[in-house]
Amino acid sequence: MQFTSESVETLVEQFSRLPTIGRKTARRLVAFVLKMPRDQVELLASALIAVKDRVIHCSNCFTVTDTDPCPICSSAKRDSTTICVVEEPGDVTAIERTHGYNGVYHVLGGVISPLDGIGPEDLRIRELLARVQNSSITEVILGVNPNVEGDTTAYYISELLRPFDIQISRLARGIPIGGNLEFTDEATLGRALESRVAV
Repeated sequence: MQFTSESVETLVEQFSRLPTIGRKTARRLVAFVLKMPRDQVELLASALIAVKDRVIHCSNCFTVTDTDPCPICSSAKRDSTTICVVEEPGDVTAIERTHGYNGVYHVLGGVISPLDGIGPEDLRIRELLARVQNSSITEVILGVNPNVEGDTTAYYISELLRPFDIQISRLARGIPIGGNLEFTDEATLGRALESRVAV
């Protein structure tokens, strides 16, 4: 699909700058936008502008929010003695969808990745240590992704937290619900065995 409009090609270019959106998908999105009623396009445009104008980072946990502190940090119903450390704000949303966690969060803003030039000083690790030192935190859950960078980050943070009198835990890893042992890779199966629980 080739457009002859300069305005359309500019929109294709902008869409294709988004992660995981190639030019072909960008062209499909533009074709969809062209078919949308004007009021829906205006709502989409105003939502994009509102995200840039209104969304901020919580000064306590660093997740994205419209208010500071965020609703989680300011809620009296949350267990402020347990803090779950995650990589990005989207991880907070994912954990909240489970309805299985009632503590607070700390968003690092990434993981240690020397290949990408990201060191510990580029993350919000100092802020995490300050929170642990200056509050009644009793447990820190390391909720980083189970990959090389996540493992490195979890190890680094756990070593820094050792001097504190707190419990340090990590999200369990293993076979997903509905998974089949036969088709589970060796690393995942090995982690599932290591993380086994008594029944």
